Amino acid sequence: MAITQAIANAFKKQLLEADQNFSNSGGDVFKLALYTSSATLNSATTSFTTTNEVANTGTYASGGGTLTGQNTSIASGVAIVDFADLSFTGVTLTARGAMIYNTSSAVTNAAVAVLDFGADKTATSGTFTVQFPAFTTAAAILRISG
Repeated sequence: MAITQAIANAFKKQLLEADQNFSNSGGDVFKLALYTSSATLNSATTSFTTTNEVANTGTYASGGGTLTGQNTSIASGVAIVDFADLSFTGVTLTARGAMIYNTSSAVTNAAVAVLDFGADKTATSGTFTVQFPAFTTAAAILRISG
């Protein structure tokens, strides 16, 4: 079992079919769920699953948290997406990775991206924060180039 960082293959197809909307005004609702090292998540992952999701604790509940502050831009032929960092408070958990997924009715709970933290990350009676990279063409969490 492994978590492999990737953009979901199904997401790529859904982009071409106009089923994903990252607009910061009236766009889809995206969530982030946390997973243990026992999870198998990769580019073939198609949708949110509770299998090997971290247990409910503090403000973390099954399904994870809603991503906010989504923003899009394009520069030098690279389209990028950003979200505000997401924190779960009062938690005791260990997560190896996460999944960003879309909760809109067009693609209910469709996987967007799998994030591999590189190692288990732990919070004990504290705050667990997923910090997104800089909103640049070289670092943004989602980047599309030709």
